[in-house]
Amino acid sequence: MPPKEAKARIKINNLLQESGWRLLDDNTDNANVVLENNVKITHTVSDDMGEDYEKTTNGYSDYLLLDERGFPLIVLEAKSEDKNPLVGKEQARKYARAQNCGYVILSNGNIHYFWDIEKSNPSIITKFPTQQSVKKYSAYKPQPERLISEKISEDYIVLTQRPNYSQSPEYQDPNTREQFNQANKLRFLRKYQVNAVHAIQDSVQKGNERFLFEMATGTGKTLVSAAVIKLFLRTGNAKRVLFLVDRLELEIQADKAFKEYLKNDCKTIIYKENRDDWRHAEIVVTTVQSLLFNNKFTRLFSPTDFDLVISDEAHRSIGGNARALFEYFIGYKLGLTATPRDYLKRFDAKNPSRNDPREYERRLLLDTYRTFGCESGTPTFRYSLIDGVNEGFLINPVVVDARTDVTTQLLSDKGYAVFVPVEDEGGSKDEEQSFFQRDFEKKFFSDDTNSVFCKAFLDNAFRDPISGEIGKTIVFAVSQNHAAKITQELNKLAHLRFPGKYNSDFALQVTSLVSGSQQFTLNFSDKSNNLSGTANFEPWYRTSKTRVCVTVGMMTTGYDCTDILNICLMRPIFSPTDFIQIKGRGTRKHNFTVQVADPSRTKEIGKVDKEKFKLFDFFGNYEYFEEKFQYDQVLKLPALHKAKEHGEPVPRPTEYEVFDTDVLHPVNEIIVGLLGMKIDRMFFDRFGETVKKDEVIVQSLEEGNWDKILDHINREILNKPEDFYTIEKLRKSINTDRRVTLREIVEYIFGLIPFIKSKDELLDEEFNKFITDCKPGEKDDIIALKYFFKSYITDGKLRDIIESKKFAELNVNPSFSTKDFKAVPEHWRFAIPEYIKDYVPLNKFTN
Repeated sequence: MPPKEAKARIKINNLLQESGWRLLDDNTDNANVVLENNVKITHTVSDDMGEDYEKTTNGYSDYLLLDERGFPLIVLEAKSEDKNPLVGKEQARKYARAQNCGYVILSNGNIHYFWDIEKSNPSIITKFPTQQSVKKYSAYKPQPERLISEKISEDYIVLTQRPNYSQSPEYQDPNTREQFNQANKLRFLRKYQVNAVHAIQDSVQKGNERFLFEMATGTGKTLVSAAVIKLFLRTGNAKRVLFLVDRLELEIQADKAFKEYLKNDCKTIIYKENRDDWRHAEIVVTTVQSLLFNNKFTRLFSPTDFDLVISDEAHRSIGGNARALFEYFIGYKLGLTATPRDYLKRFDAKNPSRNDPREYERRLLLDTYRTFGCESGTPTFRYSLIDGVNEGFLINPVVVDARTDVTTQLLSDKGYAVFVPVEDEGGSKDEEQSFFQRDFEKKFFSDDTNSVFCKAFLDNAFRDPISGEIGKTIVFAVSQNHAAKITQELNKLAHLRFPGKYNSDFALQVTSLVSGSQQFTLNFSDKSNNLSGTANFEPWYRTSKTRVCVTVGMMTTGYDCTDILNICLMRPIFSPTDFIQIKGRGTRKHNFTVQVADPSRTKEIGKVDKEKFKLFDFFGNYEYFEEKFQYDQVLKLPALHKAKEHGEPVPRPTEYEVFDTDVLHPVNEIIVGLLGMKIDRMFFDRFGETVKKDEVIVQSLEEGNWDKILDHINREILNKPEDFYTIEKLRKSINTDRRVTLREIVEYIFGLIPFIKSKDELLDEEFNKFITDCKPGEKDDIIALKYFFKSYITDGKLRDIIESKKFAELNVNPSFSTKDFKAVPEHWRFAIPEYIKDYVPLNKFTN
């Protein structure tokens, strides 16, 4: 047998055994795999058998997988590694029908497809299904025509909650209808939500199995998801649904919502709370992190266990390693996102900057649209903030430009950057210096700067329309340390302005370092309104005594507090996702009168609705994302202090000073002792123990907040004299052939990935994604494509040759020659480089 066929066969046999298929009789059961065409297996398969472990007389053979009664269940059409598995599609279809099989697996040992030949097209799988899961799947008889014809109206969810609602006298009476709906928590779909479900029906009619909803924050994505789930379950086009989220609070929120909307039709569970009986539920809600741990989803589930997978905040929950989880399951896929692809127009895909903090976000967005079949940028359904405002469901902000001299210059492609005067022989000149977060806070946030920010906010904030106090506010700071300083400054100023009213409760730091911070967010919401007490100004008015929550990464995704009147961006933002989510905290409508406990007061005050909220932008974020945005309000902040004027020192201003007086800290020389001489393995294990014991990291990991994790490690653990942990030493201790990221190291420590992948393993992974998305034709040479794909990523000289079209230089290029290039089908010679520019981060493959 040729080597490529032998290697493919070894891999296929191992994959069968991993999924419980028996190639040989054992002590308890007979074999349930038959190899056609006179193939005989004489002993257990292993990687060290070489090429002659089997003999065949009729060419490369097929496998026939049997059910528990010994009847044909699946035809497995095997191809050699250099062949696209899809080339055997029609041959396998004929053979499957001859054997009365409904299912086919197509595999070359590296790429595998599962195909229900009567229902759908072949779907990529990463693991072979078990016999039990396929038998259960065979009982599932989807009927797309039922899904397409299902009537969807505004009461689609209500008919599940209370089927006879329309017969109730309270509902029939227009005067009591609204009260009846609220008392019974009936959730009628809005017109655009009905249209979203209709868009799925239209897409299914066109033969699509993947869908993407781009819906603004506050437009009810969870309610729409419930309607979609009901549609698929009710019409028999799904028997079980997996709902993926990337944060614990979203997991709890989704579980609660689905139980409220659909409990009369189906059962909803959170996976980690029901590990043993999840099969009894129709809806399984889980965080991506809980299933990624040691790749346990491959052990817990079969690819056929879920017929509909919904990814909430899709750009987050399918990014990086999480995509393997998402792609593991076959069937329908729905992605939800609040981030419009429009934000990609400001990225230069042809010249990506390795240091551009937006680059990772750009790739996530591109990957999201591509994963759901929306490469053109047009999602299955779109409902923007503008749509929501125009139709009266959402509220636009009043955007306040509150930039200082420094923050005006802050944003650049390189990161945090400003022009700083530098003295040289020719006199003073401006020189651009780039600073990242840890440097930025140290060098640019003096107490005076923080004071300017806080005073500008207090002077211009929207007031509560009932009590007249500062409206409820969320402040987003640069770091935990910065949040603590802002909180202290706000409380100091509030004490001066409102003596005796707050006693240091006006502002509260709500970050992971603060004990009970999660509960603080719940108490601050309009549902509770009792953070630090309530009714501080008027005893009959229920609103939190604390007026401002100062946070860093909390209170963004999934946080619902409708009576927010001010949002302050006291930090620069480079992520369009973060920008959309933060802005979305204020866009929901609110009726302030519902917080008035005294009926006589309610009648006196009348109905008071939230019409606007203020977004204080201290760093030009809005202009950055919205392109030359015309601000609704522009504040004049104190000018930047200059060190000299006409050769004379200028007195330090009392209000505003940008630079710390002691920027240059003493340089300490530290002698590295025996601790730095220990072997690499012990060094890495010690770092792992440190990270696992860190409460901030553990909590942030549960929240899925990687920004917080990496920032905390950089600030509090790396480059400290006690342990001398550095990223360079950690990379060396892993002994891999590429530049491993800090995130990968942490994922490995916590078991989110089973091992640190080598350069070649990463290349194989990226190539498999390419095959999945771009689907080369049956006649395309997979080996030639793969060699070109890998070479283009790893060989900078080859990239230059292709980019400049100096193809003659291929004759002397040692890693990829003219002969290799000619073996690549013409279409792919330029399509592969374009794909790599858009979707493959090259810095992962550097040494």
